Amino acid sequence: MRPVTDEMPLLDELMPWSVAPLRLGREWVVAPDVRTLRARWDALTATEGAEREALFRPSRARTPRSAVAALPGQRTGTGRLARECGPCPEPVRLAYGPFDEQWLLPDHRLIDMARPELWRVADGRQLFAVEQGYVPQAAGPALLVTAVLPDGRSPAGRPGRIRPLYRRPGGREPNVTPGLLALLGSRYDRDVTAEDLLAWAAAAALPSPGGCRVPLPADPEVWASGVELGHRLTDVQLRGARGRERPRLPGGRRPYVRAALPPHPGTLEYDAEEEVLHVGAGRIAPVPAAAWEFHMGGVRMLPLWFERRTAAPEPGTLDAIRPPVWPQEWTSELLELITVLALLGTLADERTALAEGLSDGPALARTDLRAAGVLPPPEATRRPASVLDHHEEGPEGQFALL
Repeated sequence: MRPVTDEMPLLDELMPWSVAPLRLGREWVVAPDVRTLRARWDALTATEGAEREALFRPSRARTPRSAVAALPGQRTGTGRLARECGPCPEPVRLAYGPFDEQWLLPDHRLIDMARPELWRVADGRQLFAVEQGYVPQAAGPALLVTAVLPDGRSPAGRPGRIRPLYRRPGGREPNVTPGLLALLGSRYDRDVTAEDLLAWAAAAALPSPGGCRVPLPADPEVWASGVELGHRLTDVQLRGARGRERPRLPGGRRPYVRAALPPHPGTLEYDAEEEVLHVGAGRIAPVPAAAWEFHMGGVRMLPLWFERRTAAPEPGTLDAIRPPVWPQEWTSELLELITVLALLGTLADERTALAEGLSDGPALARTDLRAAGVLPPPEATRRPASVLDHHEEGPEGQFALL
């Protein structure tokens, strides 16, 4: 495999606009199910004064008295939370770290740093590339793709970056260094789209201390095979969003519940010989070893997903408000997660083969991109585009136009 060198372009140079991960400030604003979030909101707004403040868990960025604008696209109150007595905001889907889709209360008064610039471009055309924090020798992809607004978290706690594919709503203005797509198209003698570049990066990106490196091949056939692989990888990760088919394992390999999951499954264990996942007294099979062994940032994904739903919370907090028994929808989500991880595991060998192919052939280096006038990217491309064509509600119901 070609060693990672400074001559490999950084993803930061190819997709220049990036946003830091969300900083929630309090974990109770996220839950695996909508009913829990509504119950937590009701419990909070049923209190007043010091009791409400204690439940809220104030930080330097947010207290119940903070004056905060509404998040773009969200119909939530902008009065001080200390006076709030209205209905629960409508929860939205959140990619809560790698491969865990949960629900978020999209109220800016509850979140320390919600990154409004991401919310302005999150729509039915947007895709997000989530660059994983660097962990030396860690297994797993360096870059993930989601259609759901991501929090950008790494399971190991290392900071990564969130890179929207488009700088404006409606799939307008790709977040790509000007001139790059045209240069690649001329080199490979084919049309190259922003989604092709994202697919290539999903398949070929390599981790490094300075961020993801994205080797670019000189050989058009290597590029074509990598883009095709990248589209398959992103299709699996998107889980049916943006018109893709929902991921499915071949017949006979699809996981099913063989013994019903109990109301309170306390343990998660794997029998590699039988390919059985034991969820308490419940049984799911077949579960390929690739799904159980799938790691990101040195952390195994299935146990992390399970722990987030079963770990004992601190009594008396809003986090302690949880479903009384294991909901049926969690079982469905677990089956889908097993499918996603198993399919990505089966594609790992193809990613390795692509990397080996890149090591054998010539590549487009950063010096080549500089000579073509593509690098460095213009400074303006590192900043959000001005996308507002309407008013946004500021603190205490005032309007803001940025």
